[in-house]
Amino acid sequence: MESAPAGFAGTVFTLFGGALLLWAGARVVLGAPVVEGASPRAAAALSLFFGAGSLATGLWLLLCV
Repeated sequence: MESAPAGFAGTVFTLFGGALLLWAGARVVLGAPVVEGASPRAAAALSLFFGAGSLATGLWLLLCV
């Protein structure tokens, strides 16, 4: 009963985390700001941190639950 919601949430977290990592990584490589009006280092670090966290959470939900 719980596998369908966990699978859906795992898919959403995995897609979001992967997309955030790709987008933030591309912005950092190009030298473009990740967030307008924020510290470039802090914005890049937080975006990459939360992208990796979302990806890890999604994979955990897909593989372990």
